[in-house]
Amino acid sequence: MKRHIALVPLSHDHHEALILARLIQQGAPAYKGLPTELVPKAEYALNLYQKKLEKHFIQEEEMISIVVGISPELDALLEDMVQEHIVLRKLFGQLPAETNLLIPLDHLGKTLEHHIRKEERQIFPLIQECCSGEILDKIEILLSAD
Repeated sequence: MKRHIALVPLSHDHHEALILARLIQQGAPAYKGLPTELVPKAEYALNLYQKKLEKHFIQEEEMISIVVGISPELDALLEDMVQEHIVLRKLFGQLPAETNLLIPLDHLGKTLEHHIRKEERQIFPLIQECCSGEILDKIEILLSAD
């Protein structure tokens, strides 16, 4: 399904976050220009989280007020999304204290990848299916505001 223009900014963020998710998982292939050792991977992950992903999470959570109540299925998925954001914030927040990064990075990478795929495969298509053009316009305005 082609992504509605209102959701494109979030999908673009997801692309970069998916690369991060794969990069920090055990057995990840090398990505040109990205770190290959655990400590630099953790630093890269924290930097991306602080500079982009936290804002992304906030935008998604702000979007809820626009689409809540349209569909019980969507409401349930959005509640899952918020709970997953809480877990991801905790996992990113624990990275600086970790002494053995292999397992925490792998867990964070798998959790982040699962979260993004759920949004792209379930939440965003359902938003596009259930929401009127007017609601999608409101989402677009919200996401374009800095």
